[in-house]
Amino acid sequence: FGGGSGLDLGKTLAFMAGQSRPIWDFEDVGDWWTRADPAGIHPIVAVPTTAGSGSEVGRASVITNSATHEKKIIFHPKMLPSAVICDPELTIGLPKSVTAGTGLDAFAHCVEAFSSPHYHPLCQGIALEGMRLVKEYLPRAHDDGTDIEARAQMMSAAAMGASAFQKGLGAVHALSHPIGAHHGTHHGTTNAVFLPAVLEFNAEAIRTRFDRAAAYLGIEGGFDGFRAFVDTLNERLGIPRTLTDLGVSNPDIDRLVADALRDPSTGGNPVELTESNTRALYERLL
Repeated sequence: FGGGSGLDLGKTLAFMAGQSRPIWDFEDVGDWWTRADPAGIHPIVAVPTTAGSGSEVGRASVITNSATHEKKIIFHPKMLPSAVICDPELTIGLPKSVTAGTGLDAFAHCVEAFSSPHYHPLCQGIALEGMRLVKEYLPRAHDDGTDIEARAQMMSAAAMGASAFQKGLGAVHALSHPIGAHHGTHHGTTNAVFLPAVLEFNAEAIRTRFDRAAAYLGIEGGFDGFRAFVDTLNERLGIPRTLTDLGVSNPDIDRLVADALRDPSTGGNPVELTESNTRALYERLL
């Protein structure tokens, strides 16, 4: 019961209750999930109270190792909740900043899934419609927190984003995870700060598909129009322009770059991340 972090923790408790190995032995690496005793995994009922992470439809949890300041993905198929209760009434009291940050997390999931070069036509379609729902309903939910239709549509968009990113995530999440782990920033808001720069970074690899997506979304100007829309949406929702504005100070760039390149999300980016271009993306946003 809760937002993305609360759901991830609850799912992990249900998973770990019957295990004898340390939690880090079940990181989403290769077939490490087979180390778990499936009989020791308790059934999960997920009740989200934000519309963003989509953890309620996911088979994994993101857990921060506070000793190493790294975000780790803990995965097992049985971490998928057996039942989900999505009640938009539970999101009515969210502050504007949380509505914006969580909603843009769902948007980043859809954009990165749609950008990923991996093959999954089903997820491609889900991601596209998820983007449309966020475009239409996040501003409404932000402006009027009691707009129950907008809140309900955003809960759908959150679940769709997390379903779609089975196709892959990318540089937004790879860059965002280390910032959150080292500096304690809100995950969805951090994603939103990175999204415009990553769209520009990936431009030549994704331009054609976003030319088509923009037409479906009712955005003029193809890919360039979509990029402009993202900038306008961030500004409308009060998203900081830079990591410095977000509260990041004295970052260890070398550590951030190393952590980002180790992040599993790098594999879904349509342009290969290297030490030099990852560093440039961080430095651009400081």
